[in-house]
Amino acid sequence: MTDLSPEDAERLRLAFQRCRDMEGTLNEQLRAYADASREVFPAYGEAVDRLVTRLNGNGGGETAPRPGDAMPPFVLPDEAGRLVALSALLEQGPVAVMFFRGHWCPYCRLNMRAVAQAGARIRETGAQIVAIMPETQQFTEHLKDDADARFPILTDLDNGYALSLNLAIWLGNEIQQLLSYQDMAKFHGNDGWMLPIPAVFVVGRDGIVKARFVDPDFRKRMEIDDLLAALEGASGDQ
Repeated sequence: MTDLSPEDAERLRLAFQRCRDMEGTLNEQLRAYADASREVFPAYGEAVDRLVTRLNGNGGGETAPRPGDAMPPFVLPDEAGRLVALSALLEQGPVAVMFFRGHWCPYCRLNMRAVAQAGARIRETGAQIVAIMPETQQFTEHLKDDADARFPILTDLDNGYALSLNLAIWLGNEIQQLLSYQDMAKFHGNDGWMLPIPAVFVVGRDGIVKARFVDPDFRKRMEIDDLLAALEGASGDQ
């Protein structure tokens, strides 16, 4: 199987809904969806396994900023076209800079929703969230609405900022063929098939990275309790 039939697309949609609504941690939801997806679309699951092996062998994401490093600055447009600067965000408190693949990615949708649901607990730490992805504003707005997120989602067109952090990866021909039913050129404004490795950088008001999560396997994300603990720690360092 090298393509996704309408019937299997519907099976994945229903599996996503079940995983989204299940009790459990974010990564339990992600694992449940990964298992369901592999049953429906095994060729894609096997291709992702090979992609992750390749990325791990190449040290994917290893040289991204680490705790103790300065977080490189950015100025990027949000879903409404307003320019958002990291320096301005840090004036208000610590920031979790989070990278997502796109609105089409079910793992990103689960991740975004979990973070949005933890919004009140995040605000209690005195910190804030900013999400970054390579899609145009039409689709960042779609993901924000889908998750009911209150934080900005910024467009990193052509993965310029992700590239500067050594997070941008090329998916490769095999993944391109299996995801050909997704209109990536429309989503990204280009046909480069480049995506960021999903990652989280918790940055203190001093601009220094306090904690990070980087994993080439996009099916794994920073757990919400770990994110909250890192934000509380960064707030306590002020």
